[in-house]
Amino acid sequence: MTATTTTSETAPATPPPDRLAILNRLVARPEVGALLGAVVVFLFFTVITTKFVKPLGISTWLDDASTLGIMAVAVALLMIGGEFDLSTGVMTASTALITGLLAVHAGWNVWLGLAVSLVFALTVGALNGWVVMRTGLPSFIVTLGTFLALQGLNLGVTRWATGTVQVSGVRSAGGYQSAGWVFASTTKIGSASIQASVVWWIVVTAIAAIVLVRTRFGNWIFAVGGSLPTARAVGVPATRTKILLFMTTAFAGWIVGACNLMRFASVQANQGVGLEFQYIIAAVIGGCLLTGGFGSVVGAAIGALIFGMARQGIVLAGWNSDWFMLFLGVLLFSAVLVNNAFKKRAERVRR
Repeated sequence: MTATTTTSETAPATPPPDRLAILNRLVARPEVGALLGAVVVFLFFTVITTKFVKPLGISTWLDDASTLGIMAVAVALLMIGGEFDLSTGVMTASTALITGLLAVHAGWNVWLGLAVSLVFALTVGALNGWVVMRTGLPSFIVTLGTFLALQGLNLGVTRWATGTVQVSGVRSAGGYQSAGWVFASTTKIGSASIQASVVWWIVVTAIAAIVLVRTRFGNWIFAVGGSLPTARAVGVPATRTKILLFMTTAFAGWIVGACNLMRFASVQANQGVGLEFQYIIAAVIGGCLLTGGFGSVVGAAIGALIFGMARQGIVLAGWNSDWFMLFLGVLLFSAVLVNNAFKKRAERVRR
């Protein structure tokens, strides 16, 4: 009698291809970290205070995040292209001051004042880009010079024209009603009041996202941010691309300046100073790397949303607002670590 032995071979287990492909696509998205952070912040303040998720609370933190989000999206495009713009904050004041001075003290129609301030913003943006590309100087230095020049110009011209550092009285100017509706109207949704700046934020984010991921210009942005010599070698119009990116941040500054001016009917000469760092931080939280070539405008918009939720959540919870700066520092440090990890994982997935 002979015994027979049987051997069974088991095939090695492998993850389902569809599930693995979905995971890889998620890992390659730079905004995933910001989205997870936004969910955590939302749940945290929802538990801490019931006011946070009430209609008034929601409209408050959306309003807080909106103008920051408009600028963060434009700054994210520029950072993906490998550059910085430190004049973005003061640009919001410059464009609002030009509009206000022309409308109130020169008697112009508000829309004509807005057109002149837009031309001014685009010209400054184009000049920043041209100087950076022509001289090879770091954009940090070039736009720091622009920041100082605009700040001095804002203070000097405003004091010369009005005797103060403020322009007010825009509501009495011609064209204010229609311009106010475009830039500062309020939409009631139940008991919540949604500002026009929130709508601008959504529209700007949607357009920027389509341009970045669906157009040739979006490919150029990633190319010049990843490696400028390589981009030039393959025929990317690098100078034109970077100039347009600087003009984009200036255009966003014009939108924010118009929203603030039409809403509050006044503008201070030192308005916006210091906010340029918040725009950069929001973009970094959203997945942008300081080295360029990687990032997401949707992530930058989410980064601004985290700002708004945290800042207003702290107020609604009745905490001292000084804690916001601690939160901001921890968030920035965490975002840099997460972004680097996501980029390395995304590079491995693409190989």
